[in-house]
Amino acid sequence: MAEHKRVPSRRRKVLRVAACAFVALVVMGAGAAVYAYVRLNGNIKSVDINQQLGEARPPAATDGSFNILVLGSDSRVGDNGSLAGGDTGDTARSDTAMVVHVSQDHSHAQVVSIPRDTLVDRPACTDSSGRATPAVKRAMYNSAFETGGAVCAVKTTEQLTGLRMDHYVQVDFAGFARVVDAIGGATVTTTVAIHDKDSGLDLPAGEHHLDGQQALAFVRTRHGVGDGSDLGRIELQKQMVKSLLKQAGGAGLFTNPLKAWSLGDTVTKSITTDSALGSVNSLVGLVQELKGIGPDQLSMVTLPVVPAPSDPNRVVQQQPQAGQVWAALKADQPIPQAVVSAQPENPAQAAPSPAATPSKKAVPAR
Repeated sequence: MAEHKRVPSRRRKVLRVAACAFVALVVMGAGAAVYAYVRLNGNIKSVDINQQLGEARPPAATDGSFNILVLGSDSRVGDNGSLAGGDTGDTARSDTAMVVHVSQDHSHAQVVSIPRDTLVDRPACTDSSGRATPAVKRAMYNSAFETGGAVCAVKTTEQLTGLRMDHYVQVDFAGFARVVDAIGGATVTTTVAIHDKDSGLDLPAGEHHLDGQQALAFVRTRHGVGDGSDLGRIELQKQMVKSLLKQAGGAGLFTNPLKAWSLGDTVTKSITTDSALGSVNSLVGLVQELKGIGPDQLSMVTLPVVPAPSDPNRVVQQQPQAGQVWAALKADQPIPQAVVSAQPENPAQAAPSPAATPSKKAVPAR
């Protein structure tokens, strides 16, 4: 009988231990979740663009489509140091600018790269010290960010395109390199060797899997490939964006909690957003909306431009093609095929023979 009574006693003890362990795991899990949420939220830097720009803006779309202005800053503050070569002064300009249009059903996106040397009418802005700066005719597009940061960059882009920039995302050199490393690198293919002492990139022809710093040098390189123009560099950036989307989709980031946490921590440390995206919940919501868009659902073009009459080292919008691009995005329609067919060649994927034809040749940029 004594033996018979000890069995339930042991069983109850095991059940109590299991119950305590389960409660402990739940509490630990909840604590970890709270810690993760607070930490990631604390990482994010944001700018209240809506409040600063007010109502004098293009209206937001009402069909479910939306636009995001993505800027790459060439700031040399902090970890950026002398990454990827080039000017290491104390100013920051929008080295890369992309208008991302997400379709009404969020099943695909169109990306328009704006060459940094495009001459635009920059509106009156307020600089970082709160001082008003007057409107300027024929200013370089990337000077808007240098003059008045994110707010001036958005205001200038909206004036240029006639489109509402519903969201804003900015990443600097070091942040880009960290994100590339966090998703496991990026694979690119070049049919020609690239040797650029300014960016530090040194690649023979072929397929290469790049780490973060190499990927940064790849999207920054200009003098080591093609005709050395900014338009050629934009084509390299397009290749990199699609490579990163493919890498992210195959890296198990959405099924592996540890990878997801690591990537989330890296991304939130690396970006500045508009205030509407300035929380973990908002960023996760955006990712959920965009998760069906991979390389095959992404179309990318460069804004059609021609040499500026006043300066052959600068460009201006080519009309009517540029107007057709912005009209297509506003109507949530594909960019006209005539524009797509006339796009510059990717100098890294061109035939390894002499220079591009005159119709494809890009304009050198300083």
